[in-house]
Amino acid sequence: MSYTTDLIKNLSLAGHGGTGKTTLFERLLFAGGVIAKPETVESGKTVSDSSPEEIERKISIYAALAHVDWKGKKINLLDTPGSSDFIGDVILAIRASEFTLVTVDARSGVQIETLKIWRTLNARGKPRGIYITKLDDERSNFETTLKDIKEKLKIDPVPFFLPMGANGNYKGVIDVLNEKAYFVQSEGLEKEGPIPEEYKDAVNDARQRLIEAAAEGDDTLMEHYINKGSLEAEEMHTGLIEALADHKYVPVFCGVPLKNSGLIPFLDFISDIGPDPRTASDTVALPDGTEKAVAIDPEKPFAAFVVKTTFDQFSGKISWIKLFKGKLHSDSEIFNVTENKKEKVGKLYICQGKKLEEVQELYAGDIGVITKSASLRTNDTITDPATPMSFVPLKLPEPVHSVAVNAVQKRDEDKLGEYLLRATEEDKTLRYEYNTETKEAVLSGMGELHVNIILDKIKQNQKIEVQTHIPRVAYRETITKKAGAEYTHKKQTGGHGQYGKVVLEIAPLPRGEKYRFINAIFGGAISKGYIPGVEKGILEAMNNGVLAGYPVVDVEVKVVDGKEHPVDSSELAFKLAARNAFKEAMKQANPTLLEPIMNLTVFVEDKYMGDVMSDLSGKRGKILGQQSIGGGIEEIRAQVPQAELLRYSIDLRSMTSGTGSFNVEFDHYAPISGKIAEEVIKAAQAFRVQEAEE
Repeated sequence: MSYTTDLIKNLSLAGHGGTGKTTLFERLLFAGGVIAKPETVESGKTVSDSSPEEIERKISIYAALAHVDWKGKKINLLDTPGSSDFIGDVILAIRASEFTLVTVDARSGVQIETLKIWRTLNARGKPRGIYITKLDDERSNFETTLKDIKEKLKIDPVPFFLPMGANGNYKGVIDVLNEKAYFVQSEGLEKEGPIPEEYKDAVNDARQRLIEAAAEGDDTLMEHYINKGSLEAEEMHTGLIEALADHKYVPVFCGVPLKNSGLIPFLDFISDIGPDPRTASDTVALPDGTEKAVAIDPEKPFAAFVVKTTFDQFSGKISWIKLFKGKLHSDSEIFNVTENKKEKVGKLYICQGKKLEEVQELYAGDIGVITKSASLRTNDTITDPATPMSFVPLKLPEPVHSVAVNAVQKRDEDKLGEYLLRATEEDKTLRYEYNTETKEAVLSGMGELHVNIILDKIKQNQKIEVQTHIPRVAYRETITKKAGAEYTHKKQTGGHGQYGKVVLEIAPLPRGEKYRFINAIFGGAISKGYIPGVEKGILEAMNNGVLAGYPVVDVEVKVVDGKEHPVDSSELAFKLAARNAFKEAMKQANPTLLEPIMNLTVFVEDKYMGDVMSDLSGKRGKILGQQSIGGGIEEIRAQVPQAELLRYSIDLRSMTSGTGSFNVEFDHYAPISGKIAEEVIKAAQAFRVQEAEE
């Protein structure tokens, strides 16, 4: 069955690992009649955690999509991972939904991943709510958690639900908006009943807060509220819808999904109040490089965005698409704007976890699936062929953990590369590339777990044994003083010989200027026709420096003199002469090694800040600054040599009990000397010997 735009709601579940997202997802499907029996994460049989790696590790690794029909509305649910290693799927789910529900554990309050997700939502201006879980635990406290949310997220939360009972005496929830109580049952779903007398004062107070939030919906409602001190039920309903769509308040819900509590009233809220796709927009890239917001509109020609690509052994390539405009029929022709290709779409599907259900058409606002497409990839825009546009790609963080990889058996190298490239197509936070400088294939991801899961999956599914090691650093070489040298290339053969003499002067350039070539020949000592050969020789010599064979940078090269032969000179002869002249000059110019310096931003709980700062100092890091970003989280900015950060995801996880995270990007190259330089040179020489033996 297909649903028109006005009957669609899109909800993503996000939050710190272990806060109950997958359990809530599973139980909402149960409450909506999608599944007959809800499963636990421990059973390995939930709808969302269905891959072998998720079942084995008992965590969510991939985003999952399913839907519930509730009051005639289609509610698309997206479950997301809680670990920072899999943040890419969280970002795509947020992009595909109009409302994000952030789960918070009533025992632990707001945790570091919650804060990071909140910052992502703030950056996108997305409406969001909070669901407080695990209220039946003896360590839980609803009011304390609300206070923690208010302080750490800098918001004034609006409770739509209130818990009945606490700790081991938990009885259910009260739906403040509809003034109903829902009681936990020994089996099956919660049961509706009247609100117990002891909670009525708290409900009245909470309902007044809802009225105030509704009044924020528009100026007319605010005027009515100011004049009358309240709002009619219909006005309240309208105001809550409009104010939420404009992200003017943050609703808070609560429950114990594992006991099927807090499900029915929440589905009622999403169906009745949750943001409508028609109130939302997305961003397109314009030809002049600027961006523009465009509304989700069912009346416009078809346009959609590919939010995720996966490969299934039975269905083949699966592309999740979010429709932003118009509608798409099966057997339609579409235009892939990103690839500049037209393509015929066969069947269309919607998801219930791994299960695909065929539909004849999809409307703007919906999330559907196209299978076995030849061209579609994550971040592609597809449109009606007559009206192309281009949506802005997902903004994803840079990978922070890298390993050099190779197959144990040489015959498996090509196959390994093929599957790693496919993995990067599925997950845009992965990167796989061959580094021509270090002569290594390098796989990079968001953490050690992220990378290990990919490699384990290839090992298990493809039977390829993989070796990994810490990647080599791409150092550079440069010079620190002026020098000059000359070289004559002379070779006599039976016929024409080879002759070319080049005199060079080299000088250091400011860091980052890379290379400058000056032809200072006067009087025709070297003909103009041979000068390109001279520069080619210099550039070839700069590919391998004289210290450790690393590329040479930040050098000015001036050709000041030379000599040619009327018969034996050639471009090749001058190239060889220039190459050797450069090497000789560099030896005299006090060469030195340069190492890459990275900009590092670390996010840690304040209790770990001393350990992290001390560790960075031990890593030759330079602290640039620190600031509190709220919620007891500190942001530390530093510059650290790349060589010290090759295992930083592991080090930071160890120091912060798995709660810390970081971003890293290249900034500049800086000189190294002494023992560190000696070790780099020694390692480079050993690598060249090994390479020659192979």
